Amino acid sequence: MLPGIDGATVVRRLRLDAALRDVPCLLLTASEGMNAELRALDAGADSFVRKDDSLDVILARLAAVLRRRGVRTRGDETRSLLAAKRILAVDDSSTYLGELSEALREEGYDVIAARSGEEAIELLGVQPVDCILLDLLMPGLSGQETCLRIKAAPNLRDVPLIMLTALDDRQAMIHGLSAGADDYISKSSEFDVLKARVRAQIRRKQFEDENRRIREELLRAELEAAEARAARELAAARAVLVEELERKNRELEAFSYSVSHDLRAPLRSIDGFSQALLEDCAPTLSPTSRDHLQRVRAAAQRMGELIDDLLELSRVGRAEMHRSRTNLSEIAKAVVAELRQRQPERQVEVEIEDSLFADCDSRLMRVVLENLLGNAWKFTARVPNARVQFVSERSPSGSAFVVRDNGAGFDMTYAEKLFRPFQRLHSTSEFPGTGIGLATVHRVVDRHGGRVWAEGTVGRGAAVYFTIPPVRTGGLS
Repeated sequence: MLPGIDGATVVRRLRLDAALRDVPCLLLTASEGMNAELRALDAGADSFVRKDDSLDVILARLAAVLRRRGVRTRGDETRSLLAAKRILAVDDSSTYLGELSEALREEGYDVIAARSGEEAIELLGVQPVDCILLDLLMPGLSGQETCLRIKAAPNLRDVPLIMLTALDDRQAMIHGLSAGADDYISKSSEFDVLKARVRAQIRRKQFEDENRRIREELLRAELEAAEARAARELAAARAVLVEELERKNRELEAFSYSVSHDLRAPLRSIDGFSQALLEDCAPTLSPTSRDHLQRVRAAAQRMGELIDDLLELSRVGRAEMHRSRTNLSEIAKAVVAELRQRQPERQVEVEIEDSLFADCDSRLMRVVLENLLGNAWKFTARVPNARVQFVSERSPSGSAFVVRDNGAGFDMTYAEKLFRPFQRLHSTSEFPGTGIGLATVHRVVDRHGGRVWAEGTVGRGAAVYFTIPPVRTGGLS
Protein backbone atom coordinates (compact mmCIF):
# COMPACT_ATOMS: atom_id res chain seq x y z
CA MET A 1 0.00 0.00 0.00
CA LEU A 2 1.77 3.12 -1.26
CA PRO A 3 0.56 6.69 -1.72
CA GLY A 4 -0.15 7.53 -5.32
CA ILE A 5 0.52 4.30 -7.23
CA ASP A 6 0.05 1.14 -5.18
CA GLY A 7 2.43 -1.84 -5.29
CA ALA A 8 0.23 -4.00 -7.54
CA THR A 9 0.13 -1.23 -10.18
CA VAL A 10 3.91 -0.84 -9.99
CA VAL A 11 4.33 -4.60 -10.59
CA ARG A 12 1.88 -4.51 -13.48
CA ARG A 13 3.79 -1.66 -15.16
CA LEU A 14 7.10 -3.48 -14.63
CA ARG A 15 5.68 -6.52 -16.36
CA LEU A 16 4.71 -4.42 -19.37
CA ASP A 17 8.30 -3.14 -19.76
CA ALA A 18 10.37 -5.57 -21.88
CA ALA A 19 13.59 -4.50 -20.17
CA LEU A 20 12.25 -5.02 -16.64
CA ARG A 21 9.66 -7.77 -16.90
CA ASP A 22 12.01 -10.49 -15.65
CA VAL A 23 13.07 -8.58 -12.51
CA PRO A 24 11.81 -10.55 -9.48
CA CYS A 25 9.04 -8.79 -7.56
CA LEU A 26 8.24 -9.66 -3.95
CA LEU A 27 5.17 -7.83 -2.57
CA LEU A 28 5.34 -6.98 1.14
CA THR A 29 2.17 -5.86 2.97
CA ALA A 30 0.53 -5.58 6.36
CA SER A 31 -2.92 -6.15 4.88
CA GLU A 32 -4.88 -9.19 5.92
CA GLY A 33 -7.12 -11.27 3.73
CA MET A 34 -6.89 -13.40 0.62
CA ASN A 35 -7.99 -10.69 -1.81
CA ALA A 36 -4.83 -8.64 -1.30
CA GLU A 37 -2.65 -11.63 -2.07
CA LEU A 38 -4.68 -12.62 -5.13
CA ARG A 39 -4.57 -9.06 -6.47
CA ALA A 40 -0.80 -8.90 -6.00
CA LEU A 41 -0.11 -12.25 -7.67
CA ASP A 42 -2.49 -11.54 -10.55
CA ALA A 43 -0.68 -8.25 -11.12
CA GLY A 44 2.52 -10.21 -11.81
CA ALA A 45 4.32 -10.51 -8.46
CA ASP A 46 6.54 -13.56 -8.04
CA SER A 47 5.73 -14.02 -4.38
CA PHE A 48 3.81 -12.46 -1.50
CA VAL A 49 5.02 -11.85 2.07
CA ARG A 50 3.22 -10.34 5.05
CA LYS A 51 5.01 -7.80 7.17
CA ASP A 52 4.19 -9.70 10.34
CA ASP A 53 6.14 -12.72 9.07
CA SER A 54 9.48 -13.26 10.76
CA LEU A 55 12.61 -11.89 9.10
CA ASP A 56 13.76 -15.48 8.43
CA VAL A 57 10.60 -16.18 6.40
CA ILE A 58 10.99 -12.94 4.43
CA LEU A 59 14.65 -13.69 3.69
CA ALA A 60 13.81 -17.29 2.67
CA ARG A 61 11.18 -16.10 0.17
CA LEU A 62 13.56 -13.42 -1.12
CA ALA A 63 16.32 -16.00 -1.56
CA ALA A 64 13.90 -18.22 -3.49
CA VAL A 65 12.92 -15.55 -6.03
CA LEU A 66 16.55 -14.40 -6.43
CA ARG A 67 17.68 -18.01 -6.93
CA ARG A 68 15.11 -18.33 -9.68
CA ARG A 69 16.50 -15.16 -11.27
CA GLY A 70 19.99 -16.68 -11.53
CA VAL A 71 18.99 -20.06 -12.98
CA ARG A 72 19.98 -20.87 -16.57
CA THR A 73 18.12 -23.79 -18.03
CA ARG A 74 19.84 -26.45 -20.17
CA GLY A 75 16.74 -28.30 -21.37
CA ASP A 76 14.35 -27.87 -24.28
CA GLU A 77 12.34 -24.66 -23.81
CA THR A 78 10.77 -24.25 -27.21
CA ARG A 79 7.17 -25.02 -26.25
CA SER A 80 4.83 -22.19 -27.18
CA LEU A 81 3.82 -19.83 -24.38
CA LEU A 82 0.23 -20.18 -25.59
CA ALA A 83 0.18 -23.98 -25.24
CA ALA A 84 -1.59 -25.62 -22.29
CA LYS A 85 0.74 -25.79 -19.30
CA ARG A 86 1.41 -29.13 -17.66
CA ILE A 87 1.52 -29.33 -13.88
CA LEU A 88 2.77 -32.19 -11.75
CA ALA A 89 0.82 -32.44 -8.48
CA VAL A 90 2.42 -34.64 -5.79
CA ASP A 91 0.50 -35.60 -2.61
CA ASP A 92 0.00 -38.81 -0.65
CA SER A 93 -3.66 -37.91 0.02
CA SER A 94 -5.80 -39.22 -2.84
CA THR A 95 -8.71 -37.02 -1.77
CA TYR A 96 -6.76 -33.76 -1.72
CA LEU A 97 -4.88 -34.74 -4.88
CA GLY A 98 -8.15 -35.28 -6.72
CA GLU A 99 -9.60 -31.94 -5.56
CA LEU A 100 -6.41 -30.09 -6.44
CA SER A 101 -6.21 -31.71 -9.90
CA GLU A 102 -9.84 -30.88 -10.64
CA ALA A 103 -9.37 -27.23 -9.61
CA LEU A 104 -6.32 -26.87 -11.83
CA ARG A 105 -7.96 -28.54 -14.82
CA GLU A 106 -10.79 -26.03 -14.56
CA GLU A 107 -8.16 -23.36 -15.18
CA GLY A 108 -7.08 -25.11 -18.38
CA TYR A 109 -3.99 -26.85 -17.02
CA ASP A 110 -2.91 -30.36 -17.97
CA VAL A 111 -2.41 -32.11 -14.63
CA ILE A 112 -0.27 -35.17 -13.90
CA ALA A 113 -0.80 -36.74 -10.47
CA ALA A 114 1.79 -38.57 -8.37
CA ARG A 115 1.24 -40.07 -4.89
CA SER A 116 4.86 -40.19 -3.73
CA GLY A 117 8.19 -38.51 -4.22
CA GLU A 118 9.56 -41.61 -5.93
CA GLU A 119 6.68 -41.66 -8.42
CA ALA A 120 7.13 -37.93 -9.08
CA ILE A 121 10.82 -38.34 -9.94
CA GLU A 122 10.01 -41.29 -12.20
CA LEU A 123 7.35 -39.26 -14.07
CA LEU A 124 9.70 -36.31 -14.48
CA GLY A 125 12.18 -38.62 -16.16
CA VAL A 126 9.82 -39.32 -19.07
CA GLN A 127 7.80 -36.11 -19.59
CA PRO A 128 8.43 -32.38 -19.12
CA VAL A 129 6.24 -30.18 -16.93
CA ASP A 130 5.84 -26.43 -16.46
CA CYS A 131 5.26 -26.38 -12.70
CA ILE A 132 5.46 -28.77 -9.74
CA LEU A 133 3.19 -28.75 -6.65
CA LEU A 134 4.84 -30.83 -3.94
CA ASP A 135 3.48 -31.91 -0.55
CA LEU A 136 6.02 -31.38 2.22
CA LEU A 137 5.04 -34.34 4.43
CA MET A 138 4.86 -37.69 2.66
CA PRO A 139 5.78 -41.25 3.67
CA GLY A 140 8.96 -42.59 2.09
CA LEU A 141 10.74 -39.84 0.22
CA SER A 142 9.78 -36.58 1.94
CA GLY A 143 8.84 -33.43 0.08
CA GLN A 144 12.08 -31.73 1.12
CA GLU A 145 14.24 -34.63 -0.11
CA THR A 146 12.20 -34.86 -3.33
CA CYS A 147 12.73 -31.13 -3.88
CA LEU A 148 16.50 -31.50 -3.36
CA ARG A 149 16.67 -34.30 -5.95
CA ILE A 150 14.60 -32.38 -8.48
CA LYS A 151 16.67 -29.22 -8.14
CA ALA A 152 19.89 -31.26 -8.43
CA ALA A 153 18.90 -32.49 -11.91
CA PRO A 154 20.22 -30.09 -14.63
CA ASN A 155 17.14 -30.57 -16.82
CA LEU A 156 14.68 -29.99 -13.93
CA ARG A 157 16.25 -27.32 -11.73
CA ASP A 158 14.58 -24.52 -13.71
CA VAL A 159 11.04 -25.91 -13.37
CA PRO A 160 9.04 -23.79 -10.84
CA LEU A 161 8.33 -25.80 -7.67
CA ILE A 162 5.76 -24.78 -5.04
CA MET A 163 5.82 -26.56 -1.68
CA LEU A 164 2.46 -27.42 -0.05
CA THR A 165 1.82 -28.29 3.61
CA ALA A 166 -1.00 -28.51 6.10
CA LEU A 167 1.34 -27.38 8.88
CA ASP A 168 1.57 -23.76 9.94
CA ASP A 169 5.25 -24.17 10.71
CA ARG A 170 7.52 -21.28 9.81
CA GLN A 171 10.65 -23.40 10.27
CA ALA A 172 9.26 -25.98 7.84
CA MET A 173 8.62 -23.15 5.35
CA ILE A 174 12.21 -21.95 5.67
CA HIS A 175 13.57 -25.49 5.19
CA GLY A 176 11.38 -26.01 2.13
CA LEU A 177 12.52 -22.78 0.48
CA SER A 178 16.13 -23.53 1.42
CA ALA A 179 15.84 -26.94 -0.28
CA GLY A 180 15.22 -25.13 -3.56
CA ALA A 181 11.46 -24.54 -3.62
CA ASP A 182 10.43 -21.40 -5.50
CA ASP A 183 7.38 -20.75 -3.32
CA TYR A 184 5.61 -22.12 -0.26
CA ILE A 185 1.88 -22.20 0.49
CA SER A 186 -0.37 -23.74 3.13
CA LYS A 187 -2.89 -26.34 2.03
CA SER A 188 -6.50 -25.18 1.87
CA SER A 189 -9.76 -26.23 0.27
CA GLU A 190 -9.82 -22.75 -1.26
CA PHE A 191 -7.56 -22.93 -4.28
CA ASP A 192 -7.70 -19.32 -5.49
CA VAL A 193 -4.44 -18.32 -3.83
CA LEU A 194 -2.73 -21.52 -5.04
CA LYS A 195 -3.91 -20.84 -8.61
CA ALA A 196 -2.56 -17.32 -8.38
CA ARG A 197 0.81 -18.60 -7.17
CA VAL A 198 0.93 -21.11 -10.01
CA ARG A 199 0.14 -18.38 -12.56
CA ALA A 200 2.84 -16.17 -11.05
CA GLN A 201 5.50 -18.89 -11.24
CA ILE A 202 4.62 -19.92 -14.81
CA ARG A 203 4.46 -16.29 -15.92
CA ARG A 204 7.89 -15.59 -14.42
CA LYS A 205 9.26 -18.70 -16.12
CA GLN A 206 7.89 -17.46 -19.45
CA PHE A 207 9.62 -14.11 -19.01
CA GLU A 208 12.89 -15.86 -18.23
CA ASP A 209 12.57 -18.14 -21.24
CA GLU A 210 11.79 -15.25 -23.57
CA ASN A 211 14.70 -13.19 -22.31
CA ARG A 212 16.98 -16.20 -22.55
CA ARG A 213 15.85 -16.82 -26.11
CA ILE A 214 16.58 -13.19 -27.02
CA ARG A 215 19.99 -13.37 -25.40
CA GLU A 216 20.79 -16.60 -27.23
CA GLU A 217 19.70 -15.10 -30.56
CA LEU A 218 21.87 -12.05 -29.94
CA LEU A 219 24.79 -14.25 -28.97
CA ARG A 220 24.26 -16.43 -32.03
CA ALA A 221 24.17 -13.36 -34.27
CA GLU A 222 27.38 -12.07 -32.65
CA LEU A 223 29.06 -15.46 -33.13
CA GLU A 224 27.99 -15.63 -36.78
CA ALA A 225 29.26 -12.10 -37.37
CA ALA A 226 32.56 -12.96 -35.65
CA GLU A 227 32.91 -16.15 -37.74
CA ALA A 228 32.21 -14.23 -40.95
CA ARG A 229 34.73 -11.57 -39.95
CA ALA A 230 37.33 -14.23 -39.11
CA ALA A 231 36.67 -16.00 -42.42
CA ARG A 232 37.21 -12.75 -44.34
CA GLU A 233 40.41 -12.01 -42.45
CA LEU A 234 41.64 -15.58 -43.01
CA ALA A 235 40.85 -15.38 -46.72
CA ALA A 236 42.71 -12.06 -46.99
CA ALA A 237 45.71 -13.45 -45.11
CA ARG A 238 45.70 -16.58 -47.25
CA ALA A 239 45.60 -14.51 -50.43
CA VAL A 240 48.60 -12.49 -49.26
CA LEU A 241 50.51 -15.65 -48.37
CA VAL A 242 49.66 -17.31 -51.69
CA GLU A 243 50.76 -14.24 -53.62
CA GLU A 244 54.00 -14.07 -51.63
CA LEU A 245 54.63 -17.79 -52.15
CA GLU A 246 54.02 -17.51 -55.87
CA ARG A 247 56.39 -14.55 -56.07
CA LYS A 248 59.11 -16.48 -54.18
CA ASN A 249 58.60 -19.50 -56.43
CA ARG A 250 58.92 -17.33 -59.53
CA GLU A 251 62.11 -15.80 -58.17
CA LEU A 252 63.50 -19.24 -57.30
CA GLU A 253 62.64 -20.67 -60.70
CA ALA A 254 64.15 -17.65 -62.45
CA PHE A 255 67.32 -18.03 -60.41
CA SER A 256 67.47 -21.76 -61.13
CA TYR A 257 66.98 -21.13 -64.83
CA SER A 258 69.62 -18.38 -64.91
CA VAL A 259 72.22 -20.39 -63.01
CA SER A 260 71.60 -23.55 -65.02
CA HIS A 261 71.72 -21.65 -68.31
CA ASP A 262 74.94 -19.85 -67.40
CA LEU A 263 76.62 -23.12 -66.38
CA ARG A 264 76.12 -24.76 -69.75
CA ALA A 265 78.74 -22.69 -71.62
CA PRO A 266 81.72 -23.48 -69.34
CA LEU A 267 80.71 -27.15 -69.24
CA ARG A 268 80.65 -27.31 -73.04
CA SER A 269 84.14 -25.77 -73.03
CA ILE A 270 85.42 -28.36 -70.52
CA ASP A 271 83.97 -31.21 -72.56
CA GLY A 272 85.13 -29.78 -75.92
CA PHE A 273 88.73 -29.07 -74.89
CA SER A 274 89.00 -32.47 -73.18
CA GLN A 275 87.90 -34.14 -76.39
CA ALA A 276 90.39 -32.04 -78.39
CA LEU A 277 93.22 -33.14 -76.09
CA LEU A 278 92.22 -36.78 -76.52
CA GLU A 279 92.15 -36.45 -80.30
CA ASP A 280 95.23 -34.24 -80.85
CA CYS A 281 97.55 -35.54 -78.15
CA ALA A 282 96.52 -39.17 -77.93
CA PRO A 283 99.95 -40.54 -79.02
CA THR A 284 101.78 -38.54 -76.38
CA LEU A 285 99.37 -39.23 -73.51
CA SER A 286 99.86 -42.06 -71.14
CA PRO A 287 96.98 -44.46 -70.52
CA THR A 288 96.48 -42.85 -67.11
CA SER A 289 96.24 -39.35 -68.63
CA ARG A 290 93.76 -40.55 -71.24
CA ASP A 291 91.66 -42.14 -68.49
CA HIS A 292 91.73 -38.85 -66.55
CA LEU A 293 90.51 -36.90 -69.55
CA GLN A 294 87.77 -39.42 -70.24
CA ARG A 295 86.63 -39.08 -66.61
CA VAL A 296 86.58 -35.27 -67.00
CA ARG A 297 84.43 -35.60 -70.13
CA ALA A 298 82.06 -38.07 -68.43
CA ALA A 299 81.64 -35.76 -65.42
CA ALA A 300 81.04 -32.73 -67.67
CA GLN A 301 78.47 -34.64 -69.72
CA ARG A 302 76.70 -35.83 -66.56
CA MET A 303 76.69 -32.27 -65.25
CA GLY A 304 75.23 -31.16 -68.58
CA GLU A 305 72.44 -33.71 -68.24
CA LEU A 306 71.73 -32.49 -64.72
CA ILE A 307 71.53 -28.89 -65.92
CA ASP A 308 69.21 -29.90 -68.76
CA ASP A 309 66.95 -31.64 -66.27
CA LEU A 310 66.98 -28.62 -63.95
CA LEU A 311 66.06 -26.37 -66.85
CA GLU A 312 63.22 -28.75 -67.74
CA LEU A 313 61.99 -28.67 -64.13
CA SER A 314 62.13 -24.87 -64.19
CA ARG A 315 60.32 -24.68 -67.53
CA VAL A 316 57.40 -26.88 -66.49
CA GLY A 317 56.94 -24.69 -63.41
CA ARG A 318 56.93 -21.44 -65.40
CA ALA A 319 55.26 -22.53 -68.62
CA GLU A 320 51.76 -21.27 -69.32
CA MET A 321 49.28 -24.14 -69.51
CA HIS A 322 46.87 -24.72 -72.38
CA ARG A 323 44.62 -27.64 -71.53
CA SER A 324 42.76 -29.55 -74.21
CA ARG A 325 41.34 -33.02 -74.79
CA THR A 326 44.53 -35.04 -75.36
CA ASN A 327 45.10 -38.65 -76.44
CA LEU A 328 47.78 -39.87 -74.03
CA SER A 329 47.97 -43.24 -75.80
CA GLU A 330 49.32 -41.60 -78.95
CA ILE A 331 51.90 -39.61 -76.97
CA ALA A 332 53.03 -42.78 -75.18
CA LYS A 333 53.41 -44.66 -78.47
CA ALA A 334 55.57 -41.84 -79.87
CA VAL A 335 57.77 -41.84 -76.75
CA VAL A 336 58.26 -45.63 -76.93
CA ALA A 337 59.14 -45.39 -80.64
CA GLU A 338 61.92 -42.92 -79.78
CA LEU A 339 63.21 -45.23 -77.02
CA ARG A 340 63.34 -48.16 -79.47
CA GLN A 341 65.18 -46.00 -82.01
CA ARG A 342 67.83 -45.02 -79.46
CA GLN A 343 68.31 -48.62 -78.29
CA PRO A 344 67.32 -50.92 -81.17
CA GLU A 345 69.12 -53.84 -79.48
CA ARG A 346 66.63 -53.81 -76.58
CA GLN A 347 63.74 -56.28 -76.75
CA VAL A 348 61.02 -54.84 -74.51
CA GLU A 349 57.39 -55.96 -74.50
CA VAL A 350 55.30 -52.74 -74.34
CA GLU A 351 51.54 -52.60 -73.75
CA ILE A 352 49.76 -49.27 -74.29
CA GLU A 353 46.03 -49.12 -73.75
CA ASP A 354 44.19 -47.41 -76.61
CA SER A 355 42.19 -44.20 -76.31
CA LEU A 356 43.44 -42.92 -72.97
CA PHE A 357 42.26 -39.31 -72.96
CA ALA A 358 42.83 -36.50 -70.44
CA ASP A 359 42.11 -32.76 -70.21
CA CYS A 360 45.73 -31.60 -70.06
CA ASP A 361 48.50 -29.56 -71.59
CA SER A 362 49.86 -31.89 -74.27
CA ARG A 363 53.45 -30.50 -74.12
CA LEU A 364 53.70 -30.96 -70.36
CA MET A 365 52.08 -34.36 -70.48
CA ARG A 366 54.68 -35.49 -73.01
CA VAL A 367 57.33 -34.51 -70.42
CA VAL A 368 55.53 -36.72 -67.88
CA LEU A 369 55.37 -39.73 -70.18
CA GLU A 370 58.96 -39.27 -71.36
CA ASN A 371 60.14 -39.44 -67.77
CA LEU A 372 57.88 -42.31 -66.63
CA LEU A 373 58.30 -44.51 -69.71
CA GLY A 374 62.01 -43.62 -69.84
CA ASN A 375 62.41 -44.77 -66.23
CA ALA A 376 60.51 -48.00 -66.91
CA TRP A 377 62.69 -48.63 -69.99
CA LYS A 378 65.88 -47.90 -68.00
CA PHE A 379 65.07 -49.99 -64.91
CA THR A 380 64.16 -53.08 -66.98
CA ALA A 381 67.56 -53.12 -68.68
CA ARG A 382 68.88 -55.95 -66.50
CA VAL A 383 65.89 -58.31 -66.48
CA PRO A 384 64.98 -60.90 -69.13
CA ASN A 385 61.59 -60.57 -70.80
CA ALA A 386 61.30 -56.89 -69.94
CA ARG A 387 57.71 -55.59 -69.88
CA VAL A 388 56.35 -52.04 -69.72
CA GLN A 389 52.67 -51.04 -69.49
CA PHE A 390 50.73 -47.80 -69.81
CA VAL A 391 47.09 -48.36 -68.85
CA SER A 392 44.24 -46.89 -66.80
CA GLU A 393 43.03 -48.45 -63.55
CA ARG A 394 40.60 -47.77 -60.73
CA SER A 395 42.27 -46.55 -57.54
CA PRO A 396 41.17 -45.17 -54.15
CA SER A 397 41.56 -41.71 -55.72
CA GLY A 398 39.36 -42.63 -58.68
CA SER A 399 40.45 -43.40 -62.23
CA ALA A 400 44.23 -43.19 -62.60
CA PHE A 401 46.83 -43.67 -65.31
CA VAL A 402 49.68 -46.03 -64.47
CA VAL A 403 53.09 -46.83 -65.96
CA ARG A 404 54.18 -50.25 -64.71
CA ASP A 405 57.32 -52.31 -65.31
CA ASN A 406 58.91 -55.55 -64.09
CA GLY A 407 62.35 -54.06 -63.51
CA ALA A 408 64.52 -53.31 -60.48
CA GLY A 409 61.69 -51.92 -58.31
CA PHE A 410 62.31 -50.14 -55.01
CA ASP A 411 61.76 -50.39 -51.26
CA MET A 412 58.38 -48.85 -50.31
CA THR A 413 60.00 -47.48 -47.15
CA TYR A 414 61.53 -44.77 -49.33
CA ALA A 415 58.52 -44.16 -51.59
CA GLU A 416 58.04 -40.56 -50.39
CA LYS A 417 61.61 -39.66 -51.44
CA LEU A 418 61.04 -40.57 -55.08
CA PHE A 419 59.38 -37.29 -56.05
CA ARG A 420 61.92 -35.00 -54.37
CA PRO A 421 64.69 -33.48 -56.52
CA PHE A 422 68.06 -35.28 -56.43
CA GLN A 423 66.63 -38.23 -54.44
CA ARG A 424 67.81 -41.52 -55.96
CA LEU A 425 67.28 -45.07 -54.72
CA HIS A 426 69.89 -46.59 -57.07
CA SER A 427 73.52 -45.64 -57.64
CA THR A 428 74.61 -44.07 -60.94
CA SER A 429 76.85 -47.08 -61.57
CA GLU A 430 73.73 -49.27 -61.62
CA PHE A 431 71.38 -46.96 -63.47
CA PRO A 432 72.41 -43.53 -64.77
CA GLY A 433 70.24 -40.51 -63.97
CA THR A 434 70.03 -37.18 -62.18
CA GLY A 435 67.13 -37.69 -59.76
CA ILE A 436 65.13 -34.84 -61.32
CA GLY A 437 62.72 -36.75 -63.56
CA LEU A 438 60.09 -37.78 -61.00
CA ALA A 439 60.23 -34.33 -59.37
CA THR A 440 59.34 -32.91 -62.78
CA VAL A 441 56.50 -35.40 -63.12
CA HIS A 442 55.19 -34.39 -59.70
CA ARG A 443 55.25 -30.70 -60.61
CA VAL A 444 53.39 -31.21 -63.89
CA VAL A 445 50.70 -33.41 -62.32
CA ASP A 446 50.34 -30.96 -59.41
CA ARG A 447 49.85 -28.07 -61.82
CA HIS A 448 46.99 -30.03 -63.39
CA GLY A 449 45.41 -30.48 -59.94
CA GLY A 450 46.16 -34.20 -59.89
CA ARG A 451 47.98 -36.62 -57.62
CA VAL A 452 50.98 -38.88 -58.25
CA TRP A 453 52.26 -41.82 -56.21
CA ALA A 454 54.37 -44.94 -56.65
CA GLU A 455 54.29 -48.57 -55.59
CA GLY A 456 57.06 -51.12 -55.94
CA THR A 457 58.90 -54.15 -54.67
CA VAL A 458 62.66 -54.66 -54.85
CA GLY A 459 63.50 -56.93 -57.79
CA ARG A 460 59.86 -57.21 -58.93
CA GLY A 461 59.18 -53.91 -60.63
CA ALA A 462 57.45 -50.63 -59.94
CA ALA A 463 54.27 -48.77 -60.85
CA VAL A 464 53.78 -44.99 -60.92
CA TYR A 465 50.18 -43.76 -60.79
CA PHE A 466 48.91 -40.27 -61.62
CA THR A 467 45.52 -38.62 -61.95
CA ILE A 468 44.45 -35.70 -64.15
CA PRO A 469 41.09 -34.30 -62.98
CA PRO A 470 38.71 -33.20 -65.73
CA VAL A 471 38.36 -29.47 -66.32
CA ARG A 472 35.41 -27.93 -64.48
CA THR A 473 32.40 -26.69 -66.39
CA GLY A 474 33.28 -23.54 -68.21
CA GLY A 475 35.64 -24.87 -70.83
CA LEU A 476 39.26 -25.84 -71.20
CA SER A 477 42.00 -23.31 -70.58
